[in-house]
Amino acid sequence: MSHDTFNENDWRRLLQSLGENPDRPGLLETPTRVAKAWQHWTSGYDQDPVELLKAFEDGAEQYNELIVVRGIPVYSHCEHHLAPFFGKATIGYLPNGKIVGLSKLTRLVDCFAKRLQVQERMTIQIAEALMNALEPKAVGVVVKCRHMCMESRGIRTPGEETITSAMLGELQPNLALRTEFLALARES
Repeated sequence: MSHDTFNENDWRRLLQSLGENPDRPGLLETPTRVAKAWQHWTSGYDQDPVELLKAFEDGAEQYNELIVVRGIPVYSHCEHHLAPFFGKATIGYLPNGKIVGLSKLTRLVDCFAKRLQVQERMTIQIAEALMNALEPKAVGVVVKCRHMCMESRGIRTPGEETITSAMLGELQPNLALRTEFLALARES
């Protein structure tokens, strides 16, 4: 996605269509700020998740337990209303000789969150990207978010959280491994 498409004149027209005067002092710089904000909020389209997950085999050959990172921030926009949704993600995987730097898992979440999304698709995209890049024995992803399209309009249910999960590889048939991942993913 080319971010040249974020034209300030389009944002001026939006303000006018809302009944605002884009030339009043408080709004003069708004079109520029909004264009820059949307460039940032959709920068995930310009990222390749495989490039983010450069794996290394340094010491991982012997490690055969789950690696779990909890509390990864999620900030995204729903594709239905362009409204924000936000929360936390947990990613875990069972390595198969390769590991990835822990900060890369946060970058992976950010890559998919910075696209117009639905939480369900984002959850599986994160899991599949990790599975494809690292070829681990198992991958688990849990995402818990609040959606402003539900909280501020429509049903208006403040504080409701939506939880989605994806379990790939050995996490699907292995109940003990699945239970261990979900216990580690649970907030303390």
